[in-house]
Amino acid sequence: MDLRLIHYVHSAMASTSKNIVIIGGGIIGCTTAYYLSRHASFSSSTTIKVIEASIHGVAQGASGKAGGLVARWAYPSGLVNVSFPEHVKLANEHNGKERWGFRFVQAGSWEGSGALPNGKGRKRDEMSLEKTLGLEEGIRRSAAGDSRTRRSIGLPEDLLWVEEHLTDGYSSMAPEGHTAQVHPYLFTTSMMELAREKGAELVQGRVISILRENGEVTGVVCAKHNSKDKETIPATDIILTAGAWSPSLVPSLPVEGLRAHSITIHTDPSVTISPYVLFTSIQLPTGIVTPEIYARPGHELYACSGADDCPLPETVDDVQVDLSACEALHETVGSISSELRNGKVDKRQACFLPVVPSGGGPIVGAASKVAEGLYIAAGHTCWGICNAPGTGKVLAELVMEGKLPRASVSSGGVKRGELSFHAHAATTCAIHLPCSEILLNT
Repeated sequence: MDLRLIHYVHSAMASTSKNIVIIGGGIIGCTTAYYLSRHASFSSSTTIKVIEASIHGVAQGASGKAGGLVARWAYPSGLVNVSFPEHVKLANEHNGKERWGFRFVQAGSWEGSGALPNGKGRKRDEMSLEKTLGLEEGIRRSAAGDSRTRRSIGLPEDLLWVEEHLTDGYSSMAPEGHTAQVHPYLFTTSMMELAREKGAELVQGRVISILRENGEVTGVVCAKHNSKDKETIPATDIILTAGAWSPSLVPSLPVEGLRAHSITIHTDPSVTISPYVLFTSIQLPTGIVTPEIYARPGHELYACSGADDCPLPETVDDVQVDLSACEALHETVGSISSELRNGKVDKRQACFLPVVPSGGGPIVGAASKVAEGLYIAAGHTCWGICNAPGTGKVLAELVMEGKLPRASVSSGGVKRGELSFHAHAATTCAIHLPCSEILLNT
């Protein structure tokens, strides 16, 4: 082939304008917009539109109500290996410590018994533990009579906001420097703000359908808020990042939503809350419960419980909160901590985690055999905040260059090539299905 022709083809490709539409203003969509807006090939000829269905803006779903854990020991390793250092880099470049609460924390597994209030258990100085919790007499513990030491049960010296005498054991889950946290709402909104600074646009409306012609995406049909009219937004590239709602546009996409409740609690400012994330196993009269508890800056503690089978509503704004579930959660975490028990509950909330029922996922990559220019990133489960930078960076490379970033190539991680649904690109980040089973809702 003539070298001059090769040069011409590459020059034409580089100068081709792109109209990129991102469906979903959660953390995956917002970080993808961020990395696209900072890609070396991004220019004034490229437009980025993030379309969010909520009337309240971005981060209204799981991305704004998550725990915000960032861990080197998360999964899949291919995305984690890109995401964790990117989290550190983002925090350093954009003052993440102040802007979205980035900090390193300790993560540990805590096991013990809960002491419930009168009528449902006991406050620790009012009734014996064995009567309340169904423990044998010989297992009874009290602050005065327990001969065990913090060291013998593994409880760190600075972890003072859980009751020592109720603790059976504590074990660290990762070395120092391997676990961090962000405030998920602040992180998500900051990513969107930073993307907008470089030219990305936020569109508030609901995408009704994805348009395609001759095997290529051509745009989306969007119903704007406060308007009965539907607008067609042209697109050369469409990135579907709508979390649990992604199958509304690609019905055969194997992603479901599980509703999970969480609360935030503010403690007495005079009490020191050391930076720990606890994965607990609490023995109560009714059985064992396993809430997660996250200490945050500003005397805030976040707690979340397991998921239920509530059906997914039409939009994120229609998510219902079961207040009794939130009260039960507060009672449970308060059973092992006076700081949590006596703190003020500020938020009672629920969200839908996007999960892949088969246990795989997340689904990240190009669905070019469905429609050229279509990309999907969904099913990140509870690791969406953690793996968002890696996902966004991978998608930016795929959209702008058609390849994966070199940093994502690692043993057991993401392999070079196209992350997609077809069997020729099996990776740790892709669910590969026959393309005939992936259909657009058109």
